[in-house]
Amino acid sequence: MTAAWLAKLTIRARLTLVYGGLFLLAGLLLLGVTYVLVSQRLPQGNTVSTSGRSVGGASPSPMPGGGPLPVTGEAPEPSSTQFVTDTRHDALDALLTQGGIALAVVGAAAIAFGWLIAGRLLQPLHRVTETARRIAAAPDADRGLHERIALAGPADEIKELADTFDVMLERLDHAFDAQRRFIGNASHELRTPLTLNRTLLEVMIDPRTASPEMAQLGGTLLAINERHERLIEGLLLLARSEREIPERSYVDMADVVEHVVARVASGAVSVKAEPGEAPTTGNPVLLERLVQNLVENGVRHNVAEGGWVRVSSGTGSDGAVEVRVANSGPVVPRYEIPSLFEPFRRLSAEQSSGPPGAGLGLSIVRAVARAHGGGVRAEPRDGGGLVVTVTLPPAG
Repeated sequence: MTAAWLAKLTIRARLTLVYGGLFLLAGLLLLGVTYVLVSQRLPQGNTVSTSGRSVGGASPSPMPGGGPLPVTGEAPEPSSTQFVTDTRHDALDALLTQGGIALAVVGAAAIAFGWLIAGRLLQPLHRVTETARRIAAAPDADRGLHERIALAGPADEIKELADTFDVMLERLDHAFDAQRRFIGNASHELRTPLTLNRTLLEVMIDPRTASPEMAQLGGTLLAINERHERLIEGLLLLARSEREIPERSYVDMADVVEHVVARVASGAVSVKAEPGEAPTTGNPVLLERLVQNLVENGVRHNVAEGGWVRVSSGTGSDGAVEVRVANSGPVVPRYEIPSLFEPFRRLSAEQSSGPPGAGLGLSIVRAVARAHGGGVRAEPRDGGGLVVTVTLPPAG
């Protein structure tokens, strides 16, 4: 119980308890030693001998007239012994009482000073925490990494921690710069040859000049090229969507749902939109891609005949914007659902009615939702298929 209570305290409170506890312990030891020493020096009630001299060698008190006390050879009277005993007890009690009060007052002052000193010692750690908090709260994942703590002071453990944190920030900054350069270079270097290949294949399969065998081969190669284009586009979009959205605009998800459903090629699967007012803020292009991936995923992983997809939007009881996509399809075990949001994770061929995808659809959905401050969850339907719900912050 005590250990659990101490674990809930802050480091500043623990240091204050240590300072105050050690001071009070030292004060109690000092008070105890003083008590023992004073009690040994105070006379006992039977320290006066029959010769009129104390056992300790002190001279007897003089008479009022100036002469010494007469030596009678008799024991001191009981009243004198009681007086010495009471005086001794009163002195020791006063020592304990006054010493305890003084110890309590000085101990309270020591605890207060310990609190101030602990706060002063932990101030560099607060600076490290504030810098980390500013970087974590930056509107973009790689913004703020140029900041450095640059803690000045003696080369102690706290400065070593701050310097290590600065080195880590520098490496992260370089890593994000490399990622941005990679996205830019890949966007150009990977798309250009695929675009060139597509153009050459389209020329090759021109029905006016191509033989049937050449046209069939060109069509197969064109489909493979198109799949590679979708894969590269998905990877680049996934890399971009994992970053925070710095600039947002007003978007009604009802309009996005209507637009996507009107454009999707459903084939034998019936796709129906049930749009409801759902205002949010974000990047319209990424939000459209989010809904498009959900709808295409629902169409692809469906039954061969009589399949359906229902896309709806609205606001939940807590005011959050919701986009829900439900579809018929094969039964999906609940334990497989978390893995569906990982890149390059696909359902088996028996659970898919369309051509295999790149395995990035739901990964992009989750990345876009998180970049907008929302989330996504999926639940299996009893009759087969999934119900995927995306939540987004409301506008304003």
